[in-house]
Amino acid sequence: MSRKEQYELKTEELLEPIVTGFGFELVDVEYVKEAGTWYLRAYIDKPGGITVDDCEVVSRKFSDILDEKDYIEDTYIFEVSSPGLGRPLKKEKDFKRSLGEEVEIRTYRAIDRQKEFVGILKDYDKNTVTIEYEDESTQTFDKSEIALIRLALDF
Repeated sequence: MSRKEQYELKTEELLEPIVTGFGFELVDVEYVKEAGTWYLRAYIDKPGGITVDDCEVVSRKFSDILDEKDYIEDTYIFEVSSPGLGRPLKKEKDFKRSLGEEVEIRTYRAIDRQKEFVGILKDYDKNTVTIEYEDESTQTFDKSEIALIRLALDF
């Protein structure tokens, strides 16, 4: 397991009880380097959406724990955020919640000269994702082929 994965897992483990204690859902945690700076980001959500105040209350509560546990070697910035409208589907609970919803899939390599697919999420398992198109045909993708899968944004 990489250091990045260890930091994300440890953060999830410590943050989950805080987030659920406020009645929110911990959607994801990521530890990423952007423009030379490390960021530890927690994405939280609740029915009706997350406010800036919700993010602040979680951030304040967890910052003390981060200082106390001090398990991340690098200098980093901690952020708490909403996952946004087109949030990626990463975990089992994301796929389960999104069954029957329209999703956008981007693949690493072209499949039939195409890299973007939009359809209704019909099924998924550990290795595959199946969507249904408007004409009721279906297509199954290996998860290893998928660069991104998220809820489709309709404007």
